[in-house]
Amino acid sequence: QVQLVESGGGSVQSGGSLRLSCAASGYSRSSFCMGWFRQAPGEEREAVATIDTGGRTDYADSVKGRFTISQENANNTLYLQMNSLKPEDTAMYYCAGLRGYYYGCDRLTPKTRFAYWGQGTQVTVSS
Repeated sequence: QVQLVESGGGSVQSGGSLRLSCAASGYSRSSFCMGWFRQAPGEEREAVATIDTGGRTDYADSVKGRFTISQENANNTLYLQMNSLKPEDTAMYYCAGLRGYYYGCDRLTPKTRFAYWGQGTQVTVSS
């Protein structure tokens, strides 16, 4: 059974940094697309960044140059380094996994195709 557990959220001032982690278990990393999504109150959940098994990444335009997605295969952990945070980055952040690349693995991959989700970790950025 695939399990994803996020951590690392918190409150930070504008311009600050946070690193989110997602501990993954119960699956083979081969042909697995991983992503970070976020959802602000009253908004739809949106893709922030994706990474495939080969390390190819993609980002939402709103976070390019500020956020970095990475993975550590040795301990099956996904990361999201967030720098230069802005108040509009405030949201619940979710880690998600999709087995296979039939639907691609980038920011346009429909979130409904991600079968595995973590419980979320809150990020709050104050001005």
